[in-house]
Parts: sequence; C-alpha cells; structure tokens
Amino acid sequence: MALIDLQNISKHYSAQKILTEVNFHVDKGERIVIIGKNGSGKSTLMKIIHGTLEYDGGQRITKNDLEIKMLDQRPNFKEGHTVREAVEDGLRELNLAKERYNELSLLLSEDFENKKLLEEHEKVSAFIEHHNAWNLDDKIERIIQHFDLKQYENKSIDLLSGGEQRRVALASLLLQKPDILLLDEPTNHLDVYMVEFLEELILKEKFTLVFISHDRYFIDRIATKSIEVEDCVLRAYSGGYSNYLTQKAEWIRTLQKQHDTLLGVLKRENEWFARGVRARLKRNEGRKDRLMNLREDAKTNPAKIRKMSVELQREAKHFNREKSINKQKMLFEVEDLGLTLGNKELLRNFTTRILQKDVIAIVGPNGSGKSTLLKALLGRLEPTQGKIKQGEFSIGYFDQHREMLDDSKNLMETFCPNGGDRVSVRGKDLHVYGYLKNFLFPREFLEKKVGVLSGGEKNRIALALLFTKNVDILILDEPTNDLDIPTINILEEQLTNFSGAVIIVSHDRYFVDKIAKKLFIFKADKTIEESYQQYSEYLDLEKELKELAIMESQVLDAKPIEIIKEKTKVLKLTFKEKIALEKLPEEIDRLESQIEEKNKCLADPKCYEEIGLTKIAQELSDLEELYETKVEELLEIEEKEEEISI
Repeated sequence: MALIDLQNISKHYSAQKILTEVNFHVDKGERIVIIGKNGSGKSTLMKIIHGTLEYDGGQRITKNDLEIKMLDQRPNFKEGHTVREAVEDGLRELNLAKERYNELSLLLSEDFENKKLLEEHEKVSAFIEHHNAWNLDDKIERIIQHFDLKQYENKSIDLLSGGEQRRVALASLLLQKPDILLLDEPTNHLDVYMVEFLEELILKEKFTLVFISHDRYFIDRIATKSIEVEDCVLRAYSGGYSNYLTQKAEWIRTLQKQHDTLLGVLKRENEWFARGVRARLKRNEGRKDRLMNLREDAKTNPAKIRKMSVELQREAKHFNREKSINKQKMLFEVEDLGLTLGNKELLRNFTTRILQKDVIAIVGPNGSGKSTLLKALLGRLEPTQGKIKQGEFSIGYFDQHREMLDDSKNLMETFCPNGGDRVSVRGKDLHVYGYLKNFLFPREFLEKKVGVLSGGEKNRIALALLFTKNVDILILDEPTNDLDIPTINILEEQLTNFSGAVIIVSHDRYFVDKIAKKLFIFKADKTIEESYQQYSEYLDLEKELKELAIMESQVLDAKPIEIIKEKTKVLKLTFKEKIALEKLPEEIDRLESQIEEKNKCLADPKCYEEIGLTKIAQELSDLEELYETKVEELLEIEEKEEEISI
C-alpha cells in the first residue's frame, strides 16, 4: 500500500482551475520532484499532500499514523528560543523515546521476562531506529556545523534573517526524519557546500521525499520520479531532470506543431545536459578509479596519495591558464583590491581585468563577500584597499531586491514609460505583449500593478526589463532565486545571446556551468581564485583534494613512514615531448573552438538540418574524444617536466 494516495483530486480558486481529477501516490523510499511553471499548482499540490489545504473533489487516503512534515516558506518558532533550542524543539518526541528506552532497559535488566515491558521496549526501539535517532546529539552538532549555524546557536532565533531561519527549520525537519518530508525549494539560501551536504544526508538516511526545486543538479541527483504539473493535470516521468528532459521531448514530438518552439528549447537543454554530464564522467572516470585504488594502497604507501594530490592540483592549474589576450575593450581593471565590511575582512589582494566579452560567475560560501564585490564594482562601496579602474560603458544591474521596479506602475507603464505599446530589444521593435509572452506572461497581465505580483513574477518582470536596456555589461545577483525552471531556461537563452559582458553571483551549479566561461572563486583565506573550468568540476576536484588530505593525515598519524633513499633517476624530455609541449596548447585551443562551433550548429535548426543531426553529433563526439586525449597528453608531459625541475 502507498503511504499516501490522492485519487481524482480537483482544486480551483474562484473560476480558475488548478488541478482537475489528478492522481498521485507516494511509496516508501520514493523521492519525487514536482516540476512546473510558477502558478501551475505545484505548491497547491504540496499542501494537499500535507493535508493543510482543502480540495474540491476526490479522495486523500493515507496510511495509519502517517507522519508528514513540511518546510514552511516562513517558519514559525517559539518566542525567545535560541537557534539550538529551535533546532531541538522538534526533537522532543525522539528525546522522550530515548529516555523511555533507557528506563525500559533498566527495568528489563531486573525483570527480563516481563512481556509487557518487552513489547514496549521493542516498540520504542523500532521508533528510534525508524528515525535513525540513536546518536542524535552527534547529528545535531553535525547539521548545525554544515548549515553554518554554529556561530548563531546561542543567539535568539528572532534576530536571524529569513534565509537563516529557513536553514534552522530545515535542520530540525531533517533531524526529525518524518515518514514523508515535503520541501518547497530546499536549496534556496543554501550555498553549494550546504546543498552537497543536504544531498548526501537525504540519500544516506533514505528519506521518503516530495520536493519542489529549480536546482537541476539537485533534482537529477535526488529524484527517483518527476511529476510535472501542467494545464491542471499531472504527468509522471521516471528518474530526475535528465530523464525528464528526454521523456518530455519524446512526448512533445507526438503533439501538434504548435509545440515546436518548446520542443526546440527542450532539445537544446537536453543536448547541453547530456554533453556536460558525458564530458564530466569521461574526465573523472580515470581519476575516480585511481582514488578508489588509493584507499587500499594508502595504509602502506602515503607517497601515492601525495602524487594523486599533485596530479589533481596540476589538473586544476591547467584550467586556470590564462587564455590568449585579444584586443577586447577593458571594462574593469582591479588592482590589489581589499574589502572589509564592519570588522569582517572579506577580500584581500585581488587583481584582475574584466573585458567586454567576459562571462564571469562569482561563487563561494554564503557570507564570503560575493555581493559585496558586486557593490564595489558598481561603485556603491569604497574599497578598503587597492582600486578599481572603470572604462566608459553602461551597466544593467539586477539585484535580489528588484530595485528597478515601481510597485505602483502596471506592466505597460513599466515597459513603456513614455506611452505607446512598443519596446526595443537589441535593435528589434516589438509589441510589449509579444515580448512579455517570451517570459511566460499572458496578455491580461499587462494592466496588472507590479505590487500585486508574486516574488517569482516580479523577478521575471525585472529580468525582462533588464534585457530591454542598451547596456555593455549585465551584473546579476542571484538571478535564479524564485524562478521556475522554464523561466531559468529563458534567462539562460537571453544571456547566451547577449553580446556584452556578464557577471553573475549564483549558487545554482547547473546555471553557472551552462552560462559562465570564467569563475571568480572566494577562498577561505580571503583571496579569489580565477578558473576557466566548470563549477561542478571545480567542486569535484576540491572535494577529492580534501579526501586525499584526510587520507594522508590518517596514514601519517597511524605510523611513521620509513624513508628509503633511492638512486635518483636522470629524467629529461624527449625531442618529441618538447615539440608537443609547445604545440599542444594551440591544438587544445583550436579543438575548443571547433567544439564550440559544433555546439552552436546543434542549437541552430538551419545548420543541423543542412548538414545532418547525426553527422554533427558524431563529429562533435570525435572532437571531444580527441580533445580529452590531447589534454591528457599535455598533463603527462607537464608532470614529467615538473619532476625534472624538482
């Protein structure tokens, strides 16, 4: 029997239908993501599953004594509670169960044949086991640390920001481990390290989960089933986001020609996702195998760990090589920049140049100074040290507070402040409705006041307005917050087609991987590392380096290593290797350009229809394989060169 079963459920608000005779069920161990446009009914479905929203028809059937808990968008806490008290408040039942278990164990030690005590002991034990609550104190400490709440644990919960309070509520729910956990955008207000911890915890603890998320990597790693809410009905797809893309595209192919545009978006998205995952898997495959083998060798040979660590650092270094500098216009020249906010140092000794076609993502943990750096670039904050030279150019800025919007104006007044109904977008004269339709707004929204729109709708309007501005650079602070996946796809397409520079702050790994060509990574030592690799790959490398450091530390702590002096081998590069060292970087750059051209062709129906989709895909695959071979060859020669120089 399913834990919960919704049969022929219907729901409407006044004359607007939200759900029409939908069926939905959750089995134990399933992790179901609910996908759909904002306003399609995702949150309505979640509230019906939770049992806190009445429906107009159908049945909601649940298993007896089912415990369903939901993460509220605005969590409520007891007045005066500290952060730690708020986390522990939801665990009273578990703590009482553990106390009773200890009492029963003591009583049974004196009367071990008492059937009534034995039955209760077994029942309480099973309850604690189900919630995995034996080592609850350790788990509390671990989750407080990973959600960056340790510094606030004795602080009043009322003094925390909305995002911090959401982290407290999420921590408490995860520790409670209900029969079904409902999460609405759980990765909002979490940095990538917190998201990674959340992913690992959900998988390790085998949660039964129903969730809404726009984080496509999170969906792909966590979801066992995808449910799309569209046109008042539900459609089920097996697996996570990548499976959803493939199966949705297949379904749309069976529909009328009016869906061609959506099919094109899905096709491009699916091709990008498949290429990205395939490339990462291929790059990481050998590295992962070596890491696994090291775990066995580590007990006797810590030198191998050090060698692997050097290889990974060299691989990261390869991505950080400066690309060939052309005659692009300089927008910002940053010299020895330092930033301090209050008494907290955020950044020191940062020097870089930002050029007219750079697409940069600023990434790092919460509170590291990413938004502060944006304010310094915008001239809204004076540097503590160093200087920022700025060229002559115009800036389009999108912030988390949507400061460009006026709540008292309707959409027509917002886009046409001087009257009329036309708007200019990158040289094209468009009707306002024709333009806003691309951002999923129906015609009736044109007369709506901005102030009555939801947070997600305001974000869409702000982004749509931003792309009507004639600017040289776009600066966006957390642009994907409160957006659904279809709108994020539109944003990605607009940014891809933008001819100027782009600087974004984002925790969305998928979005950053897809858009950014360069990373500014905030480090723990208050410096910024520049990298040209994909963000998800950088995180993989960083994680593996940490694992190697832990392994090496454990081996060195276990026993002293006997150092054996060997006769030094005379190493030198062969003539062929010297020639390859000179030529390979140029070959790799040329292959990158060819791969980019093939990807552009795959995204252009005219191009791939003329040449043939199969032929283009095969050529791309061959180029990517050759690219990987050349990169590996270069890394091996560089490694040998480094050994010679030591």
